[in-house]
Amino acid sequence: MSCRATSSQARSTQARPTPSTVRQLRRQRQRQRRRIIALLLCALLAGVCLTLMLGQSWIDPATVIAVLSGEQVPGASFTLMELRLPRALIAVLAGACFGLGGAAFQTMLRNPLASPDVIGISAGASAAAVFAIVMLSLRGAPVALVAIVGGLGVAVLIYALSWRRGVADTRLILTGIGLAAMLQSAIAYLLTQAPAWPLQEAMRWMTGSLNSVHLDQSLPLLLALIVLGLPLLHFARDLEAMRLGDDMARGLGVRLSLTRLGIVVAAVGLVAFATAVTGPIAFVAFLSGPVAAWLIRHNGSVLIPAALVGALFVLLGDFIGQHLLPARYPVGVVTGVIGAPYLITLVMRDNARGST
Repeated sequence: MSCRATSSQARSTQARPTPSTVRQLRRQRQRQRRRIIALLLCALLAGVCLTLMLGQSWIDPATVIAVLSGEQVPGASFTLMELRLPRALIAVLAGACFGLGGAAFQTMLRNPLASPDVIGISAGASAAAVFAIVMLSLRGAPVALVAIVGGLGVAVLIYALSWRRGVADTRLILTGIGLAAMLQSAIAYLLTQAPAWPLQEAMRWMTGSLNSVHLDQSLPLLLALIVLGLPLLHFARDLEAMRLGDDMARGLGVRLSLTRLGIVVAAVGLVAFATAVTGPIAFVAFLSGPVAAWLIRHNGSVLIPAALVGALFVLLGDFIGQHLLPARYPVGVVTGVIGAPYLITLVMRDNARGST
């Protein structure tokens, strides 16, 4: 009997990892995570360089560097500074906003369907922008401002309708999906009432496009990433605790109501600012978080990798739509074609598992 006890104790001692082993595994995972982030940064830089050099005409790297340094090169200066650089810069900034905001929602609600473009945030910004274009005949910056207000207003409404002694994750998602359906109906009605020219402008904006962006629009996106993105990264540890469930998060000291409110405000602001500039680029916020989590093997916070993945999605989607297809398509069409099969696959997989 004592021999059996001794052998079982020896096996349990061998199975239990030592503190040094745990620290070594943790350092290994951190190195792997940093390696993935570095690779994403390199891929993003390569995509920007490719976007700047390749188009209807080839611009060699030396000329690109000269123009970016302030030198005036006939033909190349206009092409780079007025056409390609604004497109690449806004693709990166808007994609990062979409990816960061979408990943924050999905992590907080522990559901890959809890993306701003699924639960109605993007639909709110879109409905407000279409109303401004069709009914108020606005253009440019006023449309962007109305879209931001619309996205934030719908987020407040979703949060208020979901509140019942706190905000339950499922209740918030279902409320958002219901409001999104109502807003899509409102958008369809507005489009039926639109004259020819406002209809074209509204449809172009609804598709999600970088065709009419200019360099001045990059500043609001950059400020949004700084002002809203940095506080969102501050909540990264609380988000990781919330992935374990509300009870566990409370046990770890997370103030759930206050933390959820801060995350919702920051994430909605990021998505609303990006939507105001580029329109609702489909599925970027929805796809960035799951792809980033797969890349880092769910090792640590997904926020920074998701921002980089979102930037890559928009940048490469625009490049594919402009240069690699028989006709030119807006970036929202390309990301929609990529994202829709993933959504169908996700729903079918969850149904097979018997998930709700």
